[in-house]
Amino acid sequence: MASYLIGLVGSGIGPSASPALHEREADELGLRYVYRLLDLDVLRRPVADVLAAARLAGFDGLNVTHPAKQLVLKHLDELSPEAAALGAVNTVVFDRGRAVGHNTDATGFARSLTRGLPDVPLDDVVLLGAGGAGAAVAHALLSLGTGRLTVHDVDAGRSAKLVDALNRRFGTGRAAAGGLDAVRRADGLVHATPTGMAAHPGSPLPAELLRPELWVADIVYRPLETALLAAARARGCRVLHGGGMVVLQAAESFRLFTGVEPDPARMLRHFDALDGEAARAA
Repeated sequence: MASYLIGLVGSGIGPSASPALHEREADELGLRYVYRLLDLDVLRRPVADVLAAARLAGFDGLNVTHPAKQLVLKHLDELSPEAAALGAVNTVVFDRGRAVGHNTDATGFARSLTRGLPDVPLDDVVLLGAGGAGAAVAHALLSLGTGRLTVHDVDAGRSAKLVDALNRRFGTGRAAAGGLDAVRRADGLVHATPTGMAAHPGSPLPAELLRPELWVADIVYRPLETALLAAARARGCRVLHGGGMVVLQAAESFRLFTGVEPDPARMLRHFDALDGEAARAA
């Protein structure tokens, strides 16, 4: 039986569904698969040290989440073309002594959006957050045909850097930095910051900016019903929670770690079961 040791690197990752999600799919496929949390808040070590320790300990790969998706870049030996284009990594595969960075967030979000909100207009979309997850979502949206993407981040320099990279890849004028007022005219809104997570409660914008014609997607999945989605639903918006993205990016990470094709539909069922279990335990 093939065996794998995988980890998740990030801050405040105790509630993560990734260990159970990966391990349950491995059980279905007859693989021995151990998935460990490497919480930066608990370990109190920099990303470089955690990466080096995981490599030394014989890990086969790592998932990477907030706030390490960009911090990890300079500590890797190689980047996949997608990760290099996005400037962010959420999956590291240790291959014959080399640490290779990949990004499965962009395809995960794109598949989740087309699955969950298949017919929404994409002409004008606002993205909140220009970090590692935001970069992946931005590339996904423009790849799906978004005509104009407005990027808002509390760090204006980070917004500008992402917008420059997007316009170089997709064409001048496709992306621009902007304020929250851009939501008033947008077709859709995607939230890609930690706000709304258990450790970062709240909503990233005033509910007054939401209107029924606007669709709203959140990449946060714990909880599934964030304050933003609750407010959007109350105002008549079509909404999409972060569960689909986390599952579909996990399926692609699983394939990269093992070389075995997982069953995304089955993993979505795993997630639904896990979400129910979490609700019962709360």
